[in-house]
Amino acid sequence: MDARPLSDTHSVAGQLEAEDMAVLAGTGVSLVICNRPDSEVPPSHQAATLQKAAEAAGLGFVYNPVNGAAMTMDNVEEQAEAIDSTEGAVVAYCASGMRSAVMWAFAMAGRLPTEEIIGACEDAGYQMAGMRAQIDALAAQAG
Repeated sequence: MDARPLSDTHSVAGQLEAEDMAVLAGTGVSLVICNRPDSEVPPSHQAATLQKAAEAAGLGFVYNPVNGAAMTMDNVEEQAEAIDSTEGAVVAYCASGMRSAVMWAFAMAGRLPTEEIIGACEDAGYQMAGMRAQIDALAAQAG
């Protein structure tokens, strides 16, 4: 598991395994967000299987599948609500962590300066400069 921090309380990762849930719980994580659609993975890695493992480890679990080509504001809003719903650390995952990083960036638009959002993602290895206009637009909407 390669969880990359974007903030003090939020990390993103590529595909998680069921056995990763107990490890995450031991590091203070309280919520796992799955951004990977079940159609991309075999049954052993689908959300229901990983949710069962997460809950057995005492973690919350949110399934918010994101199709990169068809990302919606509903996805962004659900991600923000999930992040806001927990007091502990959050790990969001997808295939590589990129979609989860984009979801975090969009959820943080208007809460953090755009430069800080882009810098956090790029420090974690996710190129986000191309998303500047979208982050700024979401920040303007957040008012």
